[in-house]
Amino acid sequence: MDRRHFILAGALAGSAGHWRVARAQPGGGKPVILVVGDSLSAEYGLKRGEGWVPLMEKRLAEQKIAATVINASISGDTTAGGRARLAGLLAQHKPTHVVLELGANDALRGLSLAGTEDNLMQMTKAAQAAGAQVLIVGIQVPPNYGSDYTRRFEAIFGKVAGATKAALVPFLLKGIADGADAATLFQRDRIHPTAAAQPRMLDNVWPTLRKLLPAK
Repeated sequence: MDRRHFILAGALAGSAGHWRVARAQPGGGKPVILVVGDSLSAEYGLKRGEGWVPLMEKRLAEQKIAATVINASISGDTTAGGRARLAGLLAQHKPTHVVLELGANDALRGLSLAGTEDNLMQMTKAAQAAGAQVLIVGIQVPPNYGSDYTRRFEAIFGKVAGATKAALVPFLLKGIADGADAATLFQRDRIHPTAAAQPRMLDNVWPTLRKLLPAK
């Protein structure tokens, strides 16, 4: 099977839920990092604490970076779903940083590329208007709808980041879905990364996120 099959990012059925790694402390004077994503960030099929988001919280603590992490990821979510609930999340948590990891389900459903781009654009602008720095996390999908759709989909993340001057991680599953050991880094469904893949996912996000955070 083509390794690109493993790039299916969260279909992402099952186990939907909104959970938090830590509760925001408004006015606490430390960064509040809000992650809005799909099953790739919602620990689908994993034990709580194994996903890349809680691993990020642990790394922050290990490096003595005082920050609160809020995981508002939901399995199966789309950019439209994220856009619909973002205003409430911004008002509730008042994040200083917003990580947007959405779009895979849009592609898997063959949704409008223009719609996906607009949703990500408006989410980024809304977060920035609320005073947050934004990190857009890109994903790639198999060419189910043709190579042109796939290519244009992959370009959306960089396009939105460039237009809004947001930070960008081009591919969350770099070194996982396209690596030599891809088959061993996905759960039995061949869709969701295993616990062993989560540190690599964090390593893909961390360098860019760290640059956005204050020095110790």
